Parts: sequence; C-alpha cells; structure tokens
Amino acid sequence: MDWSFLIRNKSALNVTTDSRKVTSGSVFVALKGEHFDGNDFAEQAKQQGAEYIISGENALAELQDLARAWRRELGLPLLAITGTNGKTTTKELCAAVLKTKYKLYYTQGNLNNHLGVPLTLLSITRAHEMAIVEMGASHPGDIKELVDIAEPNCGLITNVGKAHLQGFGSFEGVQRTKAELYDFLRAHNGFCFRNTDNPYLAKMAGELKTIGYTTGTMPEGTHLVGGYNAENVSAALCVGEYFGVSKEDALAAIRAYVPSNNRSQLLQTDRNTVVVDAYNANPTSMSAAINAFRGNCYILGAMRELGEYEHLEHQNIVNMLLERKADTVLLVGEEYRRTTAPYPVFDNVEALCEHLRQHPLAGQTILLKGSRSNQLENVIPLL
Repeated sequence: MDWSFLIRNKSALNVTTDSRKVTSGSVFVALKGEHFDGNDFAEQAKQQGAEYIISGENALAELQDLARAWRRELGLPLLAITGTNGKTTTKELCAAVLKTKYKLYYTQGNLNNHLGVPLTLLSITRAHEMAIVEMGASHPGDIKELVDIAEPNCGLITNVGKAHLQGFGSFEGVQRTKAELYDFLRAHNGFCFRNTDNPYLAKMAGELKTIGYTTGTMPEGTHLVGGYNAENVSAALCVGEYFGVSKEDALAAIRAYVPSNNRSQLLQTDRNTVVVDAYNANPTSMSAAINAFRGNCYILGAMRELGEYEHLEHQNIVNMLLERKADTVLLVGEEYRRTTAPYPVFDNVEALCEHLRQHPLAGQTILLKGSRSNQLENVIPLL
C-alpha cells in the first residue's frame, strides 16, 4: 500500500493500538487478539479524532507495512540488535553511549516482536538522527520478518545459546534464525558489529563486512553485575567508536547506566546482598550467571520453553550447583523435581515465599535467577 498520503510532510506519527489513547490526528490500529477485538472500538476512535483507522483481518500486516514505509521515509541509520542473551542490556548500553552525540530513538522496554518492532519504528520522528531496534525471536523466520520491516543498515548479534529450544527445535535452529539478521545485511550491503572471540558468530557471518570487538573485561565503576556483561560493554564501546563517540564519553555513559527491570541488578537489603537477574533465563544464561556468581546462596527458577531438552538442561544446572558445593539452594518449578536435586524444590513462588517467611535468610549473598514466568521478583521483599 502507498502510505504517502499519511506520512508525507509529517514530522512524527501518533500511532496507537489502544483506543483509550486516541487523540486528534492519531492513527488507530484495530488489532484482534484472543480476548479482544480492536474493531469494536473503531467508531469510538473516529469520534475521538483519529486521522486514519487501520482495521480488518490484515490490520497487523498493514501496521507493519506502514512502519516500513515510515522507516524508509526517515532514512536514518538503524542498528538492529538480537541474540540469545544480553540483547536488552546491550541495547541499553549502546543507547547510553550514542545518546552522548546523537538524537537517538531506541526500543523501549521489551517491545521486540512482530508488534513491538513496528510500533518502535513508528515512534521515531524526523528529529531523531539514529535508531536502535531490538529484535527477539522464538521460532524460525522471526528475525527475517523483523528485519524485512525495519531494514537495518547494521546489526549486532550478542551471542547464540540454548533458549526457546521448543520453538527452534535445536541449537542449530537458534543459529539459523539469529543469522537471518546477517543474511539481510549481506544482501543489502550492510555490516555487523561482531565479537570476534565467538566462533559461532564468525561462522554465521561468513563474508559479511564486520566491525570487530573482543569479549574484553569489565571496566571499573559500572553498576552492572556479572562478568558476562563484559562483552555487552565491549559491544557498546565498539558501536560508539564506529559512530564517533570518544572512548572517554562512552565509558562515562556506561558507568552512569543503572540496570533496571530485574536485569543484572545488585540490591542491598536490610539482611542480604541480592544479585537480581530474574527477567529471563535459559541454559546458557543460567550457566553464565552461576559461573560468575561469587556468593554461595542460590534461588533459581525453572527455565521454560525447552521442549525435549527440559530434563537434561535442568539436570545440568543441578550438577553445576553440586560441583560448586553451594551452601543454600532453593529451587522453584516442578521441572527440578524430576532431577536428582538434593535441594528443596517449590512448585511456585508463593510456596517459596511462605518458606522464607518461616526460615528467613540473613547475611547472605544471593543469586536470584529464573525465567520470567516464575515471578521471582515477588521474593525480593522477603530477602
């Protein structure tokens, strides 16, 4: 569809999928979900002053098409970031660095799927000079769909690991899907920022033009917890250097960045020190967190969407804890009951909370990590 009638001479677009946020001149997208139908609110949106309404069975596809048209209209440099682990932290660090020099728009929160990416693109204005778009995936073809919408000039894959194996089918499926970013860049004369220490990424990139960085070490003075964040910092420094940000300014921005949303956070409570990394978990990130942890008390939630690998990967985590001779281990999720874990296993976070009320922890350094569905953040007030 030719969207020029809607985007021509506009400095910004006001696009919303929430009829309650429709204002004069906005674009309302009437999406239909399992428990809602935005088409029911189309007339209301019109009365509230919507300039245009996207409705019908193809509303999502038209939203994506509009986002692509707007991205082409703006024509600004766009960096796409994906990866199994660290993509949100890397996105935030790259944004912190680039904001020191450019008017930047970047993915807010975790809007990184087939709906979040187009909404991110449609939030960019003509005042912005650059953009960063985070891209998530859980099935083959997901990244291809997103890069075809966002049309990035450059890309960054943080790493590839064992996550969403139920959807990808295998680790090889993860690699093929993430490599869809490289495929797009290769076909459109783009380039990638790549950790040259990672052999998987080297194989995936092939002859794609590469701006390389190494894993490196964590600089002093950051608010990030865990040595595994070193490569995320190195990535941001590399991106900053390429786009003309001085290393001094880049490091200052990274040191000023404070993680949030239960990602790599260090909390000091009245009784304990808690490393909170409970936004997500998969076998690769869980192993990295355990290896980097310097305490001896672990509260770990189950890892989800592993399919046939579920038992093996949870047993591997238990084996790691046994090797480390952990003093205190509390596990959440029935997945751990099927392992040889000699530790207490709780069916859900509510049961764990009740245990902690009766047996409070004190004087401990605690690692709190698990898939988001465990809702481990509810434990924090009891620590």
